[in-house]
Amino acid sequence: MMADMDFPTLAYQWLVKQRIGVECRFVESPDRIYTPPELFEREVDDKTVLVATSRVFYTSGYIQDIRSVADIAHKHGAYMLVDDYQGTGQIPINVNAMDVDFLVTGTLKWLMGGPGLAFVYIREGLISQLQPTIAGWFGHSEQFQFKTREFDFRPDATRVEMGTPAVAAIYAANGGLDIVQEISVEQICERTRYLTNDLIAQAREHGWKVRAPLEPEQRSSIVMLEIEQPEEVVKALVARNIITDSRPGLLRASPYFYNTIEENALVIGAIAEILESRK
Repeated sequence: MMADMDFPTLAYQWLVKQRIGVECRFVESPDRIYTPPELFEREVDDKTVLVATSRVFYTSGYIQDIRSVADIAHKHGAYMLVDDYQGTGQIPINVNAMDVDFLVTGTLKWLMGGPGLAFVYIREGLISQLQPTIAGWFGHSEQFQFKTREFDFRPDATRVEMGTPAVAAIYAANGGLDIVQEISVEQICERTRYLTNDLIAQAREHGWKVRAPLEPEQRSSIVMLEIEQPEEVVKALVARNIITDSRPGLLRASPYFYNTIEENALVIGAIAEILESRK
């Protein structure tokens, strides 16, 4: 069970397994902003094996109530998996409080570590019970015996490790992690929410439609503006040394802790000039 607003990669992992009997179902957001837990309540049943969804949605910035979704999954005997790529580093997290079984994330986004590294959390009590369907030599219980004809998993979390890690990427990622830990995710969250609220307010002053939750506490630092041909605006902003991104019909601006209110105004002003030049 997934949400139709999850990032496609999450869905693809299960869609390609349909050929071996996996059935994929999706709850549908009514407004492309929120996915209330009640939607999962209606769809999850005793045949559901896994609920897999994002803590933060990439096209609205909505922060899901993961604990409520996890409670629904567990009530029906299903596991709960969270994709936290869009949350880790900017929104505080506690896997025990959320009662999740699995969580995957990486250094690519708010941890400022670049591509090449991913993290997986598995509830400790599940580690010895589950048998991964893919394996690498780092997960072998006798790794350096180089046994080609037999395989036994390690008894601990290292059983999910694959091969030689991307050491260069680790060094790069440590720089970003050091900064995040020095500031603290809690302070980063407070700062980015302040910047996000300001950016949304400025956008609405221009009459632009913002696809974001109304409640500040349910927003992440993802601000989506509904604009025609947003990719053209992105290119024009790059020419002004302003980096944004686009999704179909949406311009995405994502202020982080190192940005300022003055830069928010600069971005909004630049977008306004670009849109005015279209007339």
